[in-house]
Amino acid sequence: MLQAVMTTSMPPAAAAPNADDRLLAARCAAGDALIFEDIYRRYGERMKSVAWNHLGSIADAEDAVQETFLKIHRAASTYTGEASFSTWVFRILVNTCYDVLRKRKRRVEEAPIEETVERTAPNIDDAKRITLKKLLDELPEQRRSVFTLFEIDGLSHAEIGEILGITEGNSKWILFATKKDLQQKWRTQ
Repeated sequence: MLQAVMTTSMPPAAAAPNADDRLLAARCAAGDALIFEDIYRRYGERMKSVAWNHLGSIADAEDAVQETFLKIHRAASTYTGEASFSTWVFRILVNTCYDVLRKRKRRVEEAPIEETVERTAPNIDDAKRITLKKLLDELPEQRRSVFTLFEIDGLSHAEIGEILGITEGNSKWILFATKKDLQQKWRTQ
């Protein structure tokens, strides 16, 4: 039912952090441009996919990825090695997406009401896609994240748990409850 425009098959590594992860962080903290290129080659497409699935806009996704790299540089010296480096990167990305969504929500609340523009009726597939997007947008951030990271980005519950700072079991429960809620809301649309 759901298809992401931007996907890759490589999920972030969920392996335990090691000396290489600490070296990556140290090189990031030192501002080594080559390491940022390497990180982008490894995770860039996947990062854009995750950001796009959270934000629904290619431009916003690219901005979020760019902002994430700035945050990685600024925070690399604080990397503790408790999670793998890739998990740490994706956690920063998801939090950056949350920041963008909060800013977007504030802008909408502050914006003047615009006139309604008549549009041609979209075809049924577009209508379903728009309805699903609307339902996903209404979800709390964490539920939307678990749903999109699992269903669209194909991450495991263990990876989602590490990225969002929740347990694997909690990720499974959140996905189950979210699917149930979405099904009920879908039927009433």
